[in-house]
This record gives sequence, C-alpha cells and structure tokens, in this order.
Amino acid sequence: MSTTSPTTTTISVSGMTCGHCVSAVSEELEAIDGVEAVAVDLNAGGISTVTITSGRELSPAEIGEAVAEAGYLVVANEA
Repeated sequence: MSTTSPTTTTISVSGMTCGHCVSAVSEELEAIDGVEAVAVDLNAGGISTVTITSGRELSPAEIGEAVAEAGYLVVANEA
C-alpha cells in the first residue's frame, strides 16, 4: 500500500480585505481537484498569505485562475 503525503503550496494574494474575501478565495481554491484544505492569513489591504494543502502538485496556472475567478490576484513572493 502506497501513501502519498499531502503537498503544501503557499501563495501571496493581493486585494483581500475581509472575511468575505477569504471565503471567496477559499471556495475557488477548494474547487480545484485534489485540494484538501485552504488556510488564509488575512492582511487587510495588504498581501495575504494563503496556504493550500493538496493530494497532488498544483500548477501555478490553476491556482492563479482560481484566485482570479474569485476576483483577486496572486502576487510573486519576494524572498
């Protein structure tokens, strides 16, 4: 029996200001096949951190499309 450990992806999202924003982004991301959980660290008016736990590797394109569908923008992480 093989088990795969969950994959964690962290993205930065701009434009989120409230709980409704968090719900909209979470709902779109949770609709992606394989996503198990979404956690949002809301920074109202700034850049919020979103952590996605999934059973497979997610492409930046599918994450970006889901966030855009909710009306927000994924921004590059400044390391």
